[in-house]
Amino acid sequence: MTWLSIHDPDDAVRATLVLAHGAGGNRDQAMLRLLGDELAQRGVRTVRIDLPFRRQRPKGPPSPSGQAADRASFAETARLLEIDGPVLWGGHSYGGRMASMAVAEGPGPDEQGPDGLVLLSYPLHPPGRPEKARTAHLPDITIPTVLVHGKRDPFAAPEELAEAAGLITGPITIVEVAAAHDLAPAKSGAPAKAADAIIALLDQLNA
Repeated sequence: MTWLSIHDPDDAVRATLVLAHGAGGNRDQAMLRLLGDELAQRGVRTVRIDLPFRRQRPKGPPSPSGQAADRASFAETARLLEIDGPVLWGGHSYGGRMASMAVAEGPGPDEQGPDGLVLLSYPLHPPGRPEKARTAHLPDITIPTVLVHGKRDPFAAPEELAEAAGLITGPITIVEVAAAHDLAPAKSGAPAKAADAIIALLDQLNA
């Protein structure tokens, strides 16, 4: 399949993360690749996916009319790969937003929802438009959630993100890094810090 890439650990798989990209990228975004490498060293498989809108065209933003398909792609990937054991959904920016909305909607009748959620640079609002906050669905998220956020992200100041994260009813962990929206993964340490927080989330599930 040309729309997904898998990072497999050398030893036993502790959990699987289905991870999607932002509105302007694809599954080969640096943060996604480096996080997959970090998690593989910790026993977590990462499946990086191109969302349906990106499979249809190599460039350009997503369309509102395609959001339902983008949200459904997380459960479809898990079903296609017959993933066993704990599963996490997540993504960078738009990909994380779609994952969070899919979690809030709940699984379909023949689907199993994820055990945790990973939001990288959650796009709380368009830059300079705090009145356009994308928070309506957050109270319906009841599973453990890791949010990795840049201190200089124009899509949400740290205090804005913390306030919005408080709407999530499941346990939350916020990881701040010295970066903007792209998380500067080669410089900020974001991949390793995110991986550590994800392992802590999995430890919570097993406690």
